[in-house]
Amino acid sequence: MTDRVIEGKCECGAVRYAVSDSFLYASNCHCSNCRAGTGSAFKPFAGIEREKLRITEGGDRLLVFGDPDENHTRCGRCGSLLFSVVRSGEYVHVAMGSLVDAPSLRPTKHIFVGSKAEWFEITDDLPQHDDY
Repeated sequence: MTDRVIEGKCECGAVRYAVSDSFLYASNCHCSNCRAGTGSAFKPFAGIEREKLRITEGGDRLLVFGDPDENHTRCGRCGSLLFSVVRSGEYVHVAMGSLVDAPSLRPTKHIFVGSKAEWFEITDDLPQHDDY
């Protein structure tokens, strides 16, 4: 059986990617870095093995902040956050806001709520963790 593949893109459409819809976990991160990187109260992300994501268009337009195996990858044209490479380069945390297609997995918890924006109130019933 083949994994369902879903698509993602940046705001301007210069960078597109395909990723297997077999995410291992998904969370809403409220840490100060994710808030600053997204310009919002939190970053919903879904984690998957790095090899299950491939850039399909605009690979030459990627803007990578960090090292090859630990970074935030954005569109170099519009600045949209697409994914973060984590865990020594073995996984990516896909910014769920960049997905065009709906993934099967939804966020299951809030993390780093100990440093969430004071002005934001979490109103759902998902578990909340002060750190990861």
